[in-house]
Amino acid sequence: MTLAIDVQDLSKSFGSLKAVNHVSIQIEQGHITGFLGPNGSGKTTTLRMLCGLLTPDSGHGEVLGLDFPREGAAIKRQTGYMTQRFSLYEDLTIEENLAFIARVYGLDDVARRVDDTLNKLGLAHRRKQLAGQLSGGWKQRLALAAAVMHEPKLLLLDEPTAGVDPQARRDFWDEIHRLADQGMTVLVSTHYMDEAERCHEIAYIFNGDLIARGTGDDLITQSGLVTFEAEGPRADRLSRELAGKPGVEMVAPFGQVLHVSGTERRALEAAIEPFRRDPYRWTEVPPTLEDVFIHLMGEAGGNHVDRAA
Repeated sequence: MTLAIDVQDLSKSFGSLKAVNHVSIQIEQGHITGFLGPNGSGKTTTLRMLCGLLTPDSGHGEVLGLDFPREGAAIKRQTGYMTQRFSLYEDLTIEENLAFIARVYGLDDVARRVDDTLNKLGLAHRRKQLAGQLSGGWKQRLALAAAVMHEPKLLLLDEPTAGVDPQARRDFWDEIHRLADQGMTVLVSTHYMDEAERCHEIAYIFNGDLIARGTGDDLITQSGLVTFEAEGPRADRLSRELAGKPGVEMVAPFGQVLHVSGTERRALEAAIEPFRRDPYRWTEVPPTLEDVFIHLMGEAGGNHVDRAA
Protein backbone atom coordinates (compact mmCIF):
# COMPACT_ATOMS: atom_id res chain seq x y z
CA MET A 1 0.00 0.00 0.00
CA THR A 2 1.36 3.40 -1.04
CA LEU A 3 0.21 6.28 1.13
CA ALA A 4 -0.30 9.64 -0.56
CA ILE A 5 -0.89 11.27 2.85
CA ASP A 6 0.66 10.05 6.08
CA VAL A 7 0.50 12.87 8.63
CA GLN A 8 0.40 12.70 12.43
CA ASP A 9 -0.45 15.17 15.20
CA LEU A 10 -1.86 17.89 12.93
CA SER A 11 -3.07 20.89 14.93
CA LYS A 12 -4.06 24.50 14.29
CA SER A 13 -5.36 27.22 16.59
CA PHE A 14 -6.56 30.73 15.86
CA GLY A 15 -5.98 32.55 19.13
CA SER A 16 -7.92 30.62 21.77
CA LEU A 17 -9.87 28.75 19.07
CA LYS A 18 -8.67 25.15 18.54
CA ALA A 19 -9.69 24.48 14.93
CA VAL A 20 -7.86 21.16 14.46
CA ASN A 21 -6.79 19.07 17.43
CA HIS A 22 -3.93 16.55 16.98
CA VAL A 23 -5.42 14.84 13.93
CA SER A 24 -3.59 11.95 12.26
CA ILE A 25 -4.66 10.96 8.77
CA GLN A 26 -3.47 8.37 6.27
CA ILE A 27 -4.85 8.15 2.72
CA GLU A 28 -3.89 5.55 0.15
CA GLN A 29 -2.82 6.67 -3.30
CA GLY A 30 -5.66 6.65 -5.81
CA HIS A 31 -8.36 6.57 -3.11
CA ILE A 32 -11.25 8.97 -2.65
CA THR A 33 -11.73 9.93 0.99
CA GLY A 34 -14.85 11.77 2.09
CA PHE A 35 -14.18 14.32 4.82
CA LEU A 36 -17.38 14.85 6.81
CA GLY A 37 -18.35 17.02 9.72
CA PRO A 38 -20.67 19.88 10.70
CA ASN A 39 -19.86 23.51 9.92
CA GLY A 40 -16.99 24.72 12.06
CA SER A 41 -15.57 21.24 12.62
CA GLY A 42 -12.14 21.94 11.08
CA LYS A 43 -12.49 20.42 7.60
CA THR A 44 -11.38 23.46 5.61
CA THR A 45 -8.54 24.23 8.00
CA THR A 46 -7.23 20.67 7.61
CA LEU A 47 -7.38 20.84 3.81
CA ARG A 48 -5.55 24.17 3.77
CA MET A 49 -2.77 22.84 5.99
CA LEU A 50 -2.29 19.73 3.87
CA CYS A 51 -1.82 21.76 0.69
CA GLY A 52 0.45 24.37 2.25
CA LEU A 53 -1.97 27.32 2.40
CA LEU A 54 -1.87 27.35 6.20
CA THR A 55 1.09 26.65 8.47
CA PRO A 56 0.19 24.07 11.14
CA ASP A 57 1.02 24.64 14.81
CA SER A 58 2.12 21.00 14.93
CA GLY A 59 2.18 18.04 12.62
CA HIS A 60 4.70 15.87 10.84
CA GLY A 61 4.81 13.16 8.23
CA GLU A 62 4.72 12.93 4.46
CA VAL A 63 2.44 14.16 1.70
CA LEU A 64 3.15 12.73 -1.77
CA GLY A 65 6.42 11.35 -0.43
CA LEU A 66 7.58 14.83 0.60
CA ASP A 67 8.37 15.95 4.13
CA PHE A 68 5.39 17.67 5.73
CA PRO A 69 5.37 20.57 6.44
CA ARG A 70 9.01 21.38 5.60
CA GLU A 71 8.54 20.82 1.86
CA GLY A 72 5.20 22.63 1.73
CA ALA A 73 6.05 24.55 -1.43
CA ALA A 74 6.82 21.36 -3.35
CA ILE A 75 3.64 19.72 -2.02
CA LYS A 76 1.60 22.73 -3.17
CA ARG A 77 2.92 22.40 -6.74
CA GLN A 78 1.66 18.81 -6.93
CA THR A 79 -1.74 19.54 -5.37
CA GLY A 80 -4.97 20.79 -6.88
CA TYR A 81 -7.30 22.70 -4.56
CA MET A 82 -10.92 23.63 -5.26
CA THR A 83 -12.40 26.10 -2.79
CA GLN A 84 -15.97 26.29 -1.50
CA ARG A 85 -16.71 29.42 -3.47
CA PHE A 86 -16.09 30.02 -7.16
CA SER A 87 -12.85 32.01 -7.22
CA LEU A 88 -12.02 32.43 -10.92
CA TYR A 89 -12.45 35.63 -12.91
CA GLU A 90 -16.07 36.11 -13.94
CA ASP A 91 -15.21 38.75 -16.56
CA LEU A 92 -12.89 36.35 -18.40
CA THR A 93 -13.99 33.52 -20.67
CA ILE A 94 -13.52 29.88 -19.74
CA GLU A 95 -10.57 29.69 -22.11
CA GLU A 96 -8.97 32.87 -20.74
CA ASN A 97 -9.33 31.68 -17.14
CA LEU A 98 -7.61 28.37 -17.92
CA ALA A 99 -4.83 30.10 -19.87
CA PHE A 100 -4.23 32.37 -16.88
CA ILE A 101 -4.07 29.40 -14.49
CA ALA A 102 -1.66 27.59 -16.83
CA ARG A 103 0.69 30.58 -16.76
CA VAL A 104 0.44 30.84 -12.95
CA TYR A 105 1.68 27.23 -12.75
CA GLY A 106 4.39 27.95 -15.33
CA LEU A 107 3.13 25.24 -17.69
CA ASP A 108 4.63 24.94 -21.15
CA ASP A 109 2.61 24.87 -24.38
CA VAL A 110 -0.27 26.77 -22.81
CA ALA A 111 -2.59 26.57 -25.83
CA ARG A 112 -2.33 22.78 -25.99
CA ARG A 113 -2.80 22.42 -22.24
CA VAL A 114 -5.93 24.56 -22.34
CA ASP A 115 -7.34 22.61 -25.30
CA ASP A 116 -6.68 19.28 -23.59
CA THR A 117 -8.35 20.44 -20.38
CA LEU A 118 -11.36 21.85 -22.22
CA ASN A 119 -11.87 18.56 -24.02
CA LYS A 120 -11.39 16.35 -20.97
CA LEU A 121 -13.88 18.31 -18.87
CA GLY A 122 -16.45 18.78 -21.65
CA LEU A 123 -15.97 22.54 -21.80
CA ALA A 124 -14.72 22.98 -25.38
CA HIS A 125 -18.08 24.12 -26.77
CA ARG A 126 -18.28 26.85 -24.12
CA ARG A 127 -14.69 28.06 -24.33
CA LYS A 128 -15.67 31.63 -25.36
CA GLN A 129 -18.38 32.01 -22.71
CA LEU A 130 -17.77 34.41 -19.83
CA ALA A 131 -17.34 32.60 -16.52
CA GLY A 132 -19.80 34.96 -14.89
CA GLN A 133 -22.54 33.78 -17.25
CA LEU A 134 -22.21 30.10 -16.28
CA SER A 135 -24.71 28.19 -14.15
CA GLY A 136 -23.58 26.71 -10.86
CA GLY A 137 -22.88 23.31 -12.41
CA TRP A 138 -20.74 24.72 -15.23
CA LYS A 139 -18.85 26.99 -12.81
CA GLN A 140 -18.13 23.90 -10.76
CA ARG A 141 -16.80 22.09 -13.83
CA LEU A 142 -14.59 25.07 -14.74
CA ALA A 143 -13.22 25.24 -11.18
CA LEU A 144 -12.38 21.53 -11.34
CA ALA A 145 -10.67 22.02 -14.71
CA ALA A 146 -8.54 24.78 -13.23
CA ALA A 147 -7.64 22.58 -10.24
CA VAL A 148 -6.44 19.62 -12.34
CA MET A 149 -4.94 21.15 -15.49
CA HIS A 150 -1.41 21.01 -14.02
CA GLU A 151 -1.94 17.25 -13.50
CA PRO A 152 -1.64 17.15 -9.71
CA LYS A 153 -1.13 13.92 -7.77
CA LEU A 154 -3.40 15.09 -4.94
CA LEU A 155 -6.79 16.81 -5.32
CA LEU A 156 -8.42 18.59 -2.38
CA LEU A 157 -12.06 19.57 -2.81
CA ASP A 158 -13.83 21.75 -0.26
CA GLU A 159 -17.61 21.17 -0.47
CA PRO A 160 -17.40 21.30 -4.27
CA THR A 161 -21.03 20.46 -5.08
CA ALA A 162 -22.83 22.85 -2.74
CA GLY A 163 -25.65 24.60 -4.55
CA VAL A 164 -25.62 22.62 -7.82
CA ASP A 165 -28.36 20.44 -9.27
CA PRO A 166 -28.43 16.62 -8.86
CA GLN A 167 -27.35 15.92 -12.45
CA ALA A 168 -24.35 18.25 -12.16
CA ARG A 169 -23.41 16.54 -8.89
CA ARG A 170 -23.58 13.12 -10.52
CA ASP A 171 -21.49 14.27 -13.50
CA PHE A 172 -18.95 15.78 -11.11
CA TRP A 173 -18.58 12.53 -9.16
CA ASP A 174 -18.22 10.51 -12.33
CA GLU A 175 -15.28 12.77 -13.21
CA ILE A 176 -13.75 12.40 -9.74
CA HIS A 177 -13.85 8.62 -10.03
CA ARG A 178 -12.26 8.84 -13.48
CA LEU A 179 -9.39 10.89 -12.02
CA ALA A 180 -8.96 8.46 -9.10
CA ASP A 181 -8.88 5.52 -11.55
CA GLN A 182 -5.90 7.26 -13.17
CA GLY A 183 -4.07 7.34 -9.84
CA MET A 184 -5.03 10.73 -8.43
CA THR A 185 -5.70 10.83 -4.69
CA VAL A 186 -8.80 12.80 -3.70
CA LEU A 187 -9.83 14.25 -0.35
CA VAL A 188 -13.28 15.84 -0.53
CA SER A 189 -15.31 17.53 2.18
CA THR A 190 -19.06 17.19 1.83
CA HIS A 191 -22.35 17.40 3.73
CA TYR A 192 -24.17 15.01 1.41
CA MET A 193 -24.57 11.44 2.64
CA ASP A 194 -25.07 10.06 -0.88
CA GLU A 195 -21.70 11.59 -1.83
CA ALA A 196 -20.04 10.08 1.23
CA GLU A 197 -21.28 6.68 0.08
CA ARG A 198 -19.46 7.17 -3.24
CA CYS A 199 -16.11 7.55 -1.45
CA HIS A 200 -13.74 4.65 -0.86
CA GLU A 201 -13.38 5.73 2.75
CA ILE A 202 -14.87 8.28 5.14
CA ALA A 203 -13.23 10.40 7.84
CA TYR A 204 -15.51 12.23 10.29
CA ILE A 205 -14.25 15.30 12.12
CA PHE A 206 -16.08 17.00 14.98
CA ASN A 207 -14.90 20.12 16.83
CA GLY A 208 -11.39 19.61 15.49
CA ASP A 209 -11.14 15.94 16.50
CA LEU A 210 -11.12 13.02 14.05
CA ILE A 211 -13.70 10.77 15.72
CA ALA A 212 -14.37 8.05 13.14
CA ARG A 213 -12.67 6.54 10.12
CA GLY A 214 -13.42 3.69 7.71
CA THR A 215 -15.62 2.61 4.84
CA GLY A 216 -19.32 3.37 5.04
CA ASP A 217 -20.05 -0.26 5.92
CA ASP A 218 -17.33 -0.21 8.59
CA LEU A 219 -18.78 2.88 10.26
CA ILE A 220 -22.29 1.45 10.24
CA THR A 221 -21.08 -1.81 11.79
CA GLN A 222 -18.89 -0.08 14.39
CA SER A 223 -21.68 2.25 15.49
CA GLY A 224 -23.54 -0.54 17.30
CA LEU A 225 -26.81 1.12 16.33
CA VAL A 226 -30.09 -0.79 16.14
CA THR A 227 -32.61 0.90 13.85
CA PHE A 228 -36.30 0.30 13.31
CA GLU A 229 -38.30 1.84 10.50
CA ALA A 230 -41.96 2.70 10.81
CA GLU A 231 -44.14 2.95 7.70
CA GLY A 232 -47.73 4.07 7.51
CA PRO A 233 -49.89 7.15 7.14
CA ARG A 234 -47.94 10.05 8.63
CA ALA A 235 -45.62 7.78 10.58
CA ASP A 236 -43.33 10.79 10.87
CA ARG A 237 -45.73 12.22 13.46
CA LEU A 238 -44.64 9.53 15.93
CA SER A 239 -41.31 11.33 16.30
CA ARG A 240 -42.76 13.72 18.90
CA GLU A 241 -43.99 10.84 21.05
CA LEU A 242 -40.85 8.72 20.78
CA ALA A 243 -38.17 11.38 21.18
CA GLY A 244 -36.51 11.22 24.58
CA LYS A 245 -37.93 7.85 25.64
CA PRO A 246 -35.49 5.42 27.31
CA GLY A 247 -33.54 3.54 24.66
CA VAL A 248 -34.35 6.04 21.89
CA GLU A 249 -31.18 7.91 20.99
CA MET A 250 -32.54 9.53 17.84
CA VAL A 251 -35.67 9.77 15.76
CA ALA A 252 -35.34 10.82 12.12
CA PRO A 253 -38.27 11.30 9.71
CA PHE A 254 -37.63 10.50 6.03
CA GLY A 255 -40.79 11.74 4.34
CA GLN A 256 -43.58 9.58 5.77
CA VAL A 257 -41.11 6.95 7.01
CA LEU A 258 -39.58 7.16 10.48
CA HIS A 259 -36.18 5.85 11.63
CA VAL A 260 -35.84 5.17 15.36
CA SER A 261 -32.38 4.20 16.60
CA GLY A 262 -30.49 3.33 19.75
CA THR A 263 -27.67 1.13 21.01
CA GLU A 264 -29.68 -0.78 23.64
CA ARG A 265 -31.94 -3.20 21.77
CA ARG A 266 -34.22 -4.17 24.66
CA ALA A 267 -34.85 -0.59 25.74
CA LEU A 268 -35.45 0.49 22.14
CA GLU A 269 -37.92 -2.31 21.47
CA ALA A 270 -39.74 -1.48 24.72
CA ALA A 271 -39.99 2.17 23.66
CA ILE A 272 -41.58 1.40 20.28
CA GLU A 273 -43.80 -1.47 21.51
CA PRO A 274 -46.87 0.73 22.28
CA PHE A 275 -46.81 1.98 18.69
CA ARG A 276 -46.48 -1.42 16.97
CA ARG A 277 -50.07 -1.49 15.81
CA ASP A 278 -52.14 -0.58 12.78
CA PRO A 279 -51.77 1.50 10.71
CA TYR A 280 -48.01 1.30 11.27
CA ARG A 281 -45.69 -1.43 10.05
CA TRP A 282 -42.33 -1.75 11.81
CA THR A 283 -39.21 -3.34 10.30
CA GLU A 284 -35.67 -3.60 11.59
CA VAL A 285 -33.35 -2.04 8.99
CA PRO A 286 -29.63 -1.30 8.76
CA PRO A 287 -28.83 2.20 10.04
CA THR A 288 -28.00 4.75 7.37
CA LEU A 289 -24.83 6.81 7.33
CA GLU A 290 -26.94 9.77 8.38
CA ASP A 291 -28.14 7.79 11.43
CA VAL A 292 -24.52 6.96 12.25
CA PHE A 293 -23.27 10.54 11.97
CA ILE A 294 -26.07 11.93 14.14
CA HIS A 295 -25.16 9.24 16.67
CA LEU A 296 -21.47 10.18 16.49
CA MET A 297 -22.25 13.84 17.06
CA GLY A 298 -24.29 12.93 20.11
CA GLU A 299 -21.49 10.78 21.51
CA ALA A 300 -18.91 13.50 20.86
CA GLY A 301 -20.79 16.19 22.69
CA GLY A 302 -24.37 16.72 21.59
CA ASN A 303 -24.97 20.17 20.18
CA HIS A 304 -21.68 21.18 18.63
CA VAL A 305 -20.03 24.54 19.20
CA ASP A 306 -18.90 26.31 16.02
CA ARG A 307 -15.16 26.71 16.09
CA ALA A 308 -13.63 27.43 12.70
CA ALA A 309 -14.21 26.57 9.07
